[in-house]
Amino acid sequence: MNDCVFCHPELEADQKVIISNDHCMFLQLKSAQVKGTQLEGAGVIVPKKHRETPFDLTSEEWQATYTLLQEVKKYIDETYLPQGYNLGWNCGEIAGQHIFHAHFHVIPRYEDEPLAGKGIRYLFKGPQNQRKMPTNQQVRRTNT
Repeated sequence: MNDCVFCHPELEADQKVIISNDHCMFLQLKSAQVKGTQLEGAGVIVPKKHRETPFDLTSEEWQATYTLLQEVKKYIDETYLPQGYNLGWNCGEIAGQHIFHAHFHVIPRYEDEPLAGKGIRYLFKGPQNQRKMPTNQQVRRTNT
């Protein structure tokens, strides 16, 4: 894990630890700290110990994540003044996880965004994400 940017945040020069506790930390990229940019105020909460997905977290790490999330929300609310939030984990390559160290996305949302009002499911419900089922599965689904 010597090359993991979440185990060793100093490996990513544009990344800064904003808040931390005994088990986890909130990291932001410099680009997220710029007012008016995409993902303004966004960051990730990561466990300090290398855990591949949230399914691998201990109960102490889950509690620490919850506790830190409350502090992070207060920090983001006071610093960036968002009107909403999206929160989420990507677990596994198919789900979009690119760094295989669990990281909880905290994404502030703003009313002046083009996608304001669109939540996490918006991307998955669109026609561009329609799954291609084999013909026999399509028949079974329509007959049930």
